Amino acid sequence: MSFFDTILYNLPEVASPTQKRLSFKEKLKWTLIILVIFFVLGLIPLYGLGDNALQQFQFLSIILGASFGSIISLGIGPIVTASIVLQLLNGSGIAKFDLTTHEGKMRFQGIQKLLSVGFIVLEGFIYVGMGGLRPSAGISPLILIFQLLLGGILIMFMDEVVSKWGFGSGISLFIAAGVSQTIFIRILNPLPSPSNPSISTGAIPALFQSIGAGDPQTATIMLASVIATILVFMIVVYTQSMKVEIPLSFGRVRGQGMRWPLNFFYTSNIPVILTAALIANIQLFARLLYNWGYPILGTFANNSPVSGLASMLRAPNMIQSIITGSFTLSMVGQAIVYLIIFMVGSVIFSYFWVQTAGLDSKSQAKQIMSSGLQIPGFRKDQRVLERLLDRYIGPLTLMGGLAVGLLAALANLTGAFGSGTGILLTVMIVYQLYEEIAQQHMMDMNPMMRKFMGK
Repeated sequence: MSFFDTILYNLPEVASPTQKRLSFKEKLKWTLIILVIFFVLGLIPLYGLGDNALQQFQFLSIILGASFGSIISLGIGPIVTASIVLQLLNGSGIAKFDLTTHEGKMRFQGIQKLLSVGFIVLEGFIYVGMGGLRPSAGISPLILIFQLLLGGILIMFMDEVVSKWGFGSGISLFIAAGVSQTIFIRILNPLPSPSNPSISTGAIPALFQSIGAGDPQTATIMLASVIATILVFMIVVYTQSMKVEIPLSFGRVRGQGMRWPLNFFYTSNIPVILTAALIANIQLFARLLYNWGYPILGTFANNSPVSGLASMLRAPNMIQSIITGSFTLSMVGQAIVYLIIFMVGSVIFSYFWVQTAGLDSKSQAKQIMSSGLQIPGFRKDQRVLERLLDRYIGPLTLMGGLAVGLLAALANLTGAFGSGTGILLTVMIVYQLYEEIAQQHMMDMNPMMRKFMGK
């Protein structure tokens, strides 16, 4: 074993459960504990923080699962960035991992963890060194950096706890928690806005205040945002239920069969998480570079990008622009470019995720065969099943990636609360959690079902 492999296999990690299957109550307990810790960490401010230039990017912090100015200012950014880099390397063939073996999976996870730590250190130095988080007078920048590193490491291990002991993954949980909190505050908060004390922060209280004050424009904007948020929720819930079902039969039991579901969003919310996190990181670094005097990725005016890559990656609020009369034809071009970038990014990450997560035809065929299932009317042969799955998985990967990217980008253009991408991710995450919880509850209630599922 090489020295590098020795490091990978001896990295600190959260211990896996000793029992083969955790109970529903055990998983729920650890999920809730990590969720509470996440919210508490978001309330702990960085000691010695002076100027917080990142505070203006609160809408990006939702996607990054961060709370700028707190000990978890880095959020899930380093973890997702490490995943993006590793998937690009694996998908392009530069660094190939055999994810069908235990050693290959261990090596992949070890390198991902090592990369995550590297990006935690890198982003911590960048946030402080480039003026995003400035220390107050008499405080060393290293003190801020150390706190950011501590918060990043905590988030990384909290994600691991949820993945091994809870429901879903920590990354998904933190995104859903941040979006839900933002939507609740943006819609129902009755407290006055810091920028305009005469009106509430929440959209519904502000709507009635605007009507009472005779301000139809503000009332229309608030109403449009609430309607857009509800519509995005409804559309995502509907599209989430779309799937293709392949009829299969049990080889040893005649007349008995089942349907193997392949969701239209075949790779689920992963492409959107990776694309949105990549765009959020680019916009953050564009602002930091601009503040540092190097507008390589774009220039800013009134905290908004006006040129360069950062401007192309910004979704204009089309509905608000139409209501306020500030709509221009250039916004249409910017919206089209934004849609194309989001859709292309989602498709690329969809294909990479299919290979990385074992969702390709070969892996799925192997899983189906191991369950004792086969195609009715065909001999029990994995190659036959692979060819059948190829007809579905390839198109679903392409169309599902395009559709989920288009849906997320269009939702962002509506100005929905919590961002359209955030709502999309939250609905899909909650839906997946519901399915996992229902399956866990079903296996707890029915031991025969647990044997069939191989749990």
